[in-house]
Amino acid sequence: MKRYGICLLLMIFLAGLLIPGAVAEERVSDPAQQLIERLVVSYGAQEETDSEALSQLVSLDPSLGEKWTRIMALWASPVAVNAELPGDLPDDDSLCLVALGFQLNPDGTMRDELIQRLNVLLASAEKYPRAVIVCTGGGTAAEEPTATEAGRMREWLIAHGVDPARVVAEDRSLTTAQNAIYTFDLLAEQFPQVKQIAIISSDYHIVTGALLFGAEAILRESDTRVVSNAAWHAPTGTLSAMFQAGALIELSGDMETAFAIYYDTYDIHELPPLPGSEGAAGAP
Repeated sequence: MKRYGICLLLMIFLAGLLIPGAVAEERVSDPAQQLIERLVVSYGAQEETDSEALSQLVSLDPSLGEKWTRIMALWASPVAVNAELPGDLPDDDSLCLVALGFQLNPDGTMRDELIQRLNVLLASAEKYPRAVIVCTGGGTAAEEPTATEAGRMREWLIAHGVDPARVVAEDRSLTTAQNAIYTFDLLAEQFPQVKQIAIISSDYHIVTGALLFGAEAILRESDTRVVSNAAWHAPTGTLSAMFQAGALIELSGDMETAFAIYYDTYDIHELPPLPGSEGAAGAP
């Protein structure tokens, strides 16, 4: 993690709240948004809650303050990462297995990491044969624009015997935050009976996935919640608290700041490309 960049970014956010006309204030004019970004950037850099920022947010906008109080508590809560799903989840279609995607090869084929995640998903789908399955991930194949992570995942599952009626492709997202946003949209529109979500991914990705899906549920006041997970044990890969801060800022609606943080702090391999950012390292 680039600590100089993190410290500089934190200083800019604090300056934006304290100095009229500062860079951050010019970029983000909404006082509540400024406080949200100060709150999450501070936690991402120091892993300590900025109680003053949170108190100010609660005073300024009680409803929004209550939501971000819950999100910060969620962020601070430990998440147990499981090799397989437990046996006590709902055995019906109120359960949704959400599989997080991974960048495709340039020709549109799946990389080994995504196939390994699918093996975990297949075992989960067999354990809970009535659960809804949502595969997430958009187009990340440099030489095959029609291919999407979610589409390839769905094809693989069907080829391995999973009922096509159970499997839905969320094929628009390019970030984990977008995975959460678009999956909740899809569930609200097509599967309102879903009340519990189990995240399927690589082990290093589970905590971030659970945080972002949980935060999105809080922000949209959904009664659907993340209850479990199952993960492939990846030999490499990590996601920092500062990366998670950027993802939460993306959920809050400030894409510009989110992607600035992603580029400054991203510490994982094989990133999908950002739209309109040819030659860039890629999006999380």
